[in-house]
Amino acid sequence: PKAKEIRAKTLSNIIVVCVGIALAVTLLHLGEIWTAFKAVLRTIAPFIVGFIIAFLLMPIVNRVEALFNHVLFKRNPHPRLSRAIATIIAVPIGIASAIFLVEYTNNKGKLVKIVQVATETLAGIPSIVYGLFGYLIFVVTFGWGYSMLAGGITLAIMILPTIVRSTQESLLSVQGGLREGAYALGTSKVRTIFKIVLPSAAGGIVTAIILAIGRVVSESAVLLLTINMVVNKVPESLMSPGTSLALDIYYFASHGYPDEAAATAVVLLIFVIILNLLAGWIGNMIRKSTYGDAK
Repeated sequence: PKAKEIRAKTLSNIIVVCVGIALAVTLLHLGEIWTAFKAVLRTIAPFIVGFIIAFLLMPIVNRVEALFNHVLFKRNPHPRLSRAIATIIAVPIGIASAIFLVEYTNNKGKLVKIVQVATETLAGIPSIVYGLFGYLIFVVTFGWGYSMLAGGITLAIMILPTIVRSTQESLLSVQGGLREGAYALGTSKVRTIFKIVLPSAAGGIVTAIILAIGRVVSESAVLLLTINMVVNKVPESLMSPGTSLALDIYYFASHGYPDEAAATAVVLLIFVIILNLLAGWIGNMIRKSTYGDAK
């Protein structure tokens, strides 16, 4: 027992010493750490703003839709989880893929050509094809049934080519002299990407994200085949079926409610117009903050 106590006390003293050394080193380099933190914060600030605005829009859209259904049509409000799932999945993968293609393959090679052909082809495929894919894979093969998760993942697959292609074009529009200047000063590739390239292309990237969300908001064929069209029931989880404004339009029109269908269409049209105007405004604001008024 005494030997165990001695070993435990010795180990405890070693840990305390290591923590003290780490704290001392941190305090000695506190200025450098703070400088690096500010640099990273300035780099990711435009993307944080874009994501905050995008995700702030979603609950607003949800509340307006719920109020719209509850007040005008006397229906129970229901959340819209599929848009959030699609955005969370598609945006990081799309931006990371574009960065790899442009910065690490120099936009050359067989892989880049294959990805470009694939993204251009997938971007032009009708949404009903994505809906059939999601139905066969997620609803039938995986056994998820009609669910918000199946609809969200299918929507993410649908908007992923658009985000990849738009981000790729935004990164290619950054002047090569900026990268060469950073490399000449001894900056690493990762720091150049996050410090120079991404801030310069942030306007186009955020605009692409918001436009992709606008497409998701107005989508109907994909959701009809993956989340079904349950109008009067609140989804209990991600594995529950649901509906959307676009599906509400189809429901009202096919069940003899033309006035309600027209009113829902007006609300959806207003949402899409606001998203498009917001995308242009945010893109211009980020470009001005990056390049100045001269641009």
